[in-house]
Amino acid sequence: GRSGMATSCIAATGAIREARTAGITAATTVTRIPIVNELITADSGGSNGSRLRLWKTQLAELATETGLRITVCHLPPGTSKWNKIEHRMFSAITLNWRGRPLETHEVVVETIAATTTKTGLSIQAALDTNTYQKGIRITDKAMKAFEAAHLQRHTFHGNWNYTVTGTPADNTTHPNRQE
Repeated sequence: GRSGMATSCIAATGAIREARTAGITAATTVTRIPIVNELITADSGGSNGSRLRLWKTQLAELATETGLRITVCHLPPGTSKWNKIEHRMFSAITLNWRGRPLETHEVVVETIAATTTKTGLSIQAALDTNTYQKGIRITDKAMKAFEAAHLQRHTFHGNWNYTVTGTPADNTTHPNRQE
C-alpha cells in the first residue's frame, strides 16, 4: 500500500467547506441544481496530486455528502507554475501583506481574505482548526475497489482527468475505518 498525507484531507476539506458554504448538499442538488457536476482543476503535486489515493477517496466522501459528480483535471506535472490565476493571486497577496508582521494565524487569514487584484479577483480564506490524522494508508486492494466503485477515468490522460462519484454513506470507502 501507499501512505496518504494529512494534507490530502486538508485539501479535500477546503472543497467540502466551499460546498457547505454554498449550501450544497445531496438534498439541494436534486431540487436546486439541474446539472450536478463540479470541476476542480489541480496541479499534479502536493496534497491534491493526481496519484494521491487519499485525495481521491476524500473527494468521494464530498461527492457522497453533496450528491455532486466531481470532475478533476490536473495540470501536467511541472506546469503549475504557468497557472495564471494562482500567480496573479499570490503576487497580490504578497503586495497586500508587505511590511505587515504575520504574528498569528488569524492575521495571515485576514490579510489573505482582504486581498483583491486590480481586475477584481478576490480571495476567500478561512482558518482550518481541524486536527488531521497522519499516515493514513489505503491498500492496493482498497484502492482497486474504490476505483471500481467511484472513479471514472477520462479517455484523454485518464491519470490526470477523472470523475469521482459518491455512493450511499455505508458503501463509501472510508480510509480511517479499520477493516
